[in-house]
Amino acid sequence: MFSPGQEEHCAPNKEPVKYGELVVLGYNGALPNGDRGRRKSRFALYKRPKANGVKPSTVHVISTPQASKAISCKGQHSISYTLSRNQTVVVEYTHDKDTDMFQVGRSTESPIDFVVTDTISGSQNTDESQITQSTISRFACRIVCDRNEPYTARIFAAGFDSSKNIFLGEKAAKWKNPDGHMDGLTTNGVLVMHPRGGFTEESQPGIWREISVCGDVYTLRETRSAQQRGKLVESETNVLQDGSLIDLCGATLLWRTADGLFHTPTQKHIEALRQEINAARPQCPVGLNTLAFPSINRKEVVEEKQPWAYLSCGHVHGYHNWGHRSDTEANERECPMCRTVGPYVPLWLGCEAGFYVDAGPPTHAFTPCGHVCSEKSAKYWSQIPLPHGTHAFHAACPFCATQLVGEQNCIKLIFQGPVD
Repeated sequence: MFSPGQEEHCAPNKEPVKYGELVVLGYNGALPNGDRGRRKSRFALYKRPKANGVKPSTVHVISTPQASKAISCKGQHSISYTLSRNQTVVVEYTHDKDTDMFQVGRSTESPIDFVVTDTISGSQNTDESQITQSTISRFACRIVCDRNEPYTARIFAAGFDSSKNIFLGEKAAKWKNPDGHMDGLTTNGVLVMHPRGGFTEESQPGIWREISVCGDVYTLRETRSAQQRGKLVESETNVLQDGSLIDLCGATLLWRTADGLFHTPTQKHIEALRQEINAARPQCPVGLNTLAFPSINRKEVVEEKQPWAYLSCGHVHGYHNWGHRSDTEANERECPMCRTVGPYVPLWLGCEAGFYVDAGPPTHAFTPCGHVCSEKSAKYWSQIPLPHGTHAFHAACPFCATQLVGEQNCIKLIFQGPVD
């Protein structure tokens, strides 16, 4: 029986070892209707009191479905590769005392530690806007962490179901490797991108790859669910590093190591930055009223003092009704300061600390959504191509998953101080 890792402790009065955290892109600190149980916007992986990892052991080649069923009913973990109607390879897995396993997927069944649902970009991320047909696998992937230092975390496609089985049917992409072991890909695949240079302001986007059921690294298929696998990339591994992105075809997760989180701003730090900006009493340059970012707990309600910005120039104002031009789009206005025409939107502070690459002040806004964070964080996410649909990639705001637009995908904000 698997149970959520974050509720377990290794020894009384001793802080459990944290392997890292998974943070879902597109949520600004919590799910829209609040985090509930195993369904939340971030999940911490802690060392379990007892190892629950598994490793491959016996391989059976079977010609009847009955024999295959007999093996999968033994109560051991197994992966079944159906080659044809009358041939299945079943790989049994045995207990591994040196690893902990955590499973991620759409299913709410007990083997899943972290329940993930499709992220809808923009502000419609609510339970009411349910996806009619999810593309996320019920048992999408598993992360296996070494129980001993340096606590290496590895990712594998597919997760074991309630009967401890992973089943790759006739239509799934699967093959026998030159060394004889079987491997395969899940229907929509598990894609991973390791940033070059870690998760810092200096790092560059890496190349998106696909991870197999056994943890090998492949180039991407032509389309997400194509039958033909990509090419094996022998020089790369399935080891997660700080800032690795995991795409489950419907949701993208950011992996943060415990060490990486140690150097990341906390929620308290972001709240202090918010208070610092507000203490400087920025003003609307036209209405001369004082502006203030709303408290982190009031993220969806536009408040009277909320700062708004023209995203073409970055000038920050209070809300007003003027500046509409008949020749522009509905949400486009002319900035009274510099006459630049562009989107005019309320600004929201980015509250999910895991998305920040540094602890700098919130000076830049993503376009067109208006989420605000540090310059280095904004520039980092502006250059990261995220999978979208079956074969498109585009940069998106990490706080709401809105596709970014404009020359830079983000803009430096120009605040006016108080005229005392």
